[in-house]
Amino acid sequence: MDALTGPVLITGTDTGVGKTIVTAAIAASATAAGLRVAVVKPGQTGVDPAYGEVTDEEVIARLAAPASTRTLAAYPDPLAPIAAARVAGMAALDLYTVVDTVKHVATEYDLVLVEGAGGLLVPMGPRIAAMPGGGAWNVGDLAVSLGAPAVVVTRAGLGTLNHTALTLEALERRGITGLVVLGAWPADLELVHLTNLDDLPGDLHGLLPEGAGTMEPGVFRRSAPGWLTETLYGSCDDPRLLAEPEE
Repeated sequence: MDALTGPVLITGTDTGVGKTIVTAAIAASATAAGLRVAVVKPGQTGVDPAYGEVTDEEVIARLAAPASTRTLAAYPDPLAPIAAARVAGMAALDLYTVVDTVKHVATEYDLVLVEGAGGLLVPMGPRIAAMPGGGAWNVGDLAVSLGAPAVVVTRAGLGTLNHTALTLEALERRGITGLVVLGAWPADLELVHLTNLDDLPGDLHGLLPEGAGTMEPGVFRRSAPGWLTETLYGSCDDPRLLAEPEE
């Protein structure tokens, strides 16, 4: 598979699986390869700057320093974007506004990483903002509208086989290519981690070490290409080799 260009969706099998750090790793690797990289976060939820919390955009900017980062809407409560907008009494995300924004950004940058919220089918906003009862759109709908592939960030532990298979099946039904990346490979391995690695569905295109997001930015940027395949601007031929326990 050739290296990805244009819009690329970053989704996950659940919340907290490492989407933001994987997005940063891809952004850092592509930037090091000479690409102009933009990162777009359609909906940020559950971050309160008053308590010293930082947004996903800020994390990515610090770790990867891509050419551009932007967040289209931010909601205070840690909920799915459609619910967070409703609870806060704020305007919900409109699918076509997000699509138009990403397409415009893609005319100015080589690679546009679009980080979702939670899993693939989390409701992002009403399908038509003026008609709240008309159903909700999700990141899968965004991928279809953009004709973009999706990086699926998944866990290493128990439950990941089912969640990964379901996400890949949902993408396949929509005609969207899915690339799997393990968001955090633990230093202290258990049997389940090793067996999951053998049985993980889909094509594995990356494996990030646990705690990668706590690295000093310079170290993160130098290390990131070694965690990813060439399709994601890395230098790793087989991410499974990164998971082999030290003797």
